[in-house]
Amino acid sequence: MEKAIETLKNGGVILYPTDTIWGIGCDATKEDACQKISQIKNRPDNKSFIILVDSVQMIEKYIPEFPDVCYDLVDLADKPLTIIYPNAKGLAPSILADDGSVGIRVTKDPICLKLIRSMRKPLVSTSANLSGEANPSCFADVNQQIKDQVDAIVMEKLDVKNNVASQIIKIGLDYSIQVIRK
Repeated sequence: MEKAIETLKNGGVILYPTDTIWGIGCDATKEDACQKISQIKNRPDNKSFIILVDSVQMIEKYIPEFPDVCYDLVDLADKPLTIIYPNAKGLAPSILADDGSVGIRVTKDPICLKLIRSMRKPLVSTSANLSGEANPSCFADVNQQIKDQVDAIVMEKLDVKNNVASQIIKIGLDYSIQVIRK
């Protein structure tokens, strides 16, 4: 865990268990690290990333117009919920969608929280698979190519099988809500 934290602080990329599936992550404010994740995954440049934060207060630092309804959505979610917010600021440009929006999830996972709180910044969380492949359900299913290209691996919870991606909803500029993934 300490190596992973140091890697994140130095702009590196990690492989880690999230509150949903195995993920590849980095400091969401460091463009070079975000670009490296796209290269590792062979991911198209026009695809945005999800980021993890430790609190609504952290979201407010990056989303200038935080809709009041989102406080309730975050508080009442009974399983991991990613909300796509408009007009993000202060994040690496490559993690934003073409319209300037970004998907953010408040995590309750202790490993993710330790990583985020150690950096004091949001953590990129993208599935630990090559673009177009299925999400790995456990560490053993993560493609060896990915394991070889990341700078550090969080070796906790290796036997835990997480294989359900988060729900995703999108908040519009008019505060409308659209369900993207149930």
